[in-house]
Amino acid sequence: MNIIDTIKSFINKIFSPPIEVLDLAIEKLSEVQMISAQGINIGQYLSVLGDLPTSWQVTVSSLLLSVVLLGSLLIFRSLMRMYFSVKEGVKWW
Repeated sequence: MNIIDTIKSFINKIFSPPIEVLDLAIEKLSEVQMISAQGINIGQYLSVLGDLPTSWQVTVSSLLLSVVLLGSLLIFRSLMRMYFSVKEGVKWW
């Protein structure tokens, strides 16, 4: 039994530093996950627009909304093109 305990302690001494590094990495990754779970406050980046007059705020918000709408339509068009090309490929396969 004494030899087995000696072997176990020797193996633990060898693998102790990598295990400690992995435990530290797991701890740091869990902290990062908690920080990123809070989300991004876009209001901090757009607070400059709050100083503009109301008409300019409406104009900028309309421009941003139209960019988002056009981007989503572009993505939808790309997806539909891909769908139809796959559909044609399967049809003649």
